[in-house]
Amino acid sequence: MNVTTEFLDGTLKPDGTPELDQKLSLGPGRVKVILQPAQAATPRRGLADVLDQIHQGQQARAFQGRSAEEIKAGLREGEEEYEKRLRTFRSQAKPPAGNG
Repeated sequence: MNVTTEFLDGTLKPDGTPELDQKLSLGPGRVKVILQPAQAATPRRGLADVLDQIHQGQQARAFQGRSAEEIKAGLREGEEEYEKRLRTFRSQAKPPAGNG
């Protein structure tokens, strides 16, 4: 026996009767009805909206971002730390087995 399942949206009226948004394609006969509340559709925000909200929050807090010089100094510091760690690892590494 083939079981056909349809998922439809609708509205539950104050008197308790359901009102479907579209007509069913099932034939006449007994059916099982499962109702669950639909979550309100929240509009999905785009990247520009999120960035705008962040910017507005920063302005409201009088946030001052780092200057270009501060960013460059931070990058140099990170690169120097990376090189220092790399030299340490290389000095601790065992040399490859010799040819003799």
